[in-house]
Amino acid sequence: MTRQEKDCLACGRTIQWRRKWAKNWDQVKWCSNRCRRQKVRPVDQQLGEAIEQLLESPEASKSICPSEAAKSVDPLNWRELLEPARSAARRLVTAGTHEITQKGQIVDPSRARGPFRIRRATSLA
Repeated sequence: MTRQEKDCLACGRTIQWRRKWAKNWDQVKWCSNRCRRQKVRPVDQQLGEAIEQLLESPEASKSICPSEAAKSVDPLNWRELLEPARSAARRLVTAGTHEITQKGQIVDPSRARGPFRIRRATSLA
């Protein structure tokens, strides 16, 4: 019975250990029923790739807003993709390749509220 944290595969948020999961903690992958049902859809993968492409482009600044990725995937209905774009950003942070910042400071992706930006991890730059 180890009390540890892990990240949700769908949204990238931190999953806290719970006593009811003591017997099957190794099988826990999702933070909620919503994430378990939704999983990672093809559009979620497109958003992650869009973030990567925007950060690689020479005209991009050092960081981008997740809304820029949503606009590049679907320019007309980008508002519907805003929360999935934020989830894609959190998954990239979970992978260790990127960082989420607010007002120039690195923040925990599970605790970030309001607008944030994503950039490549400074240790990789």
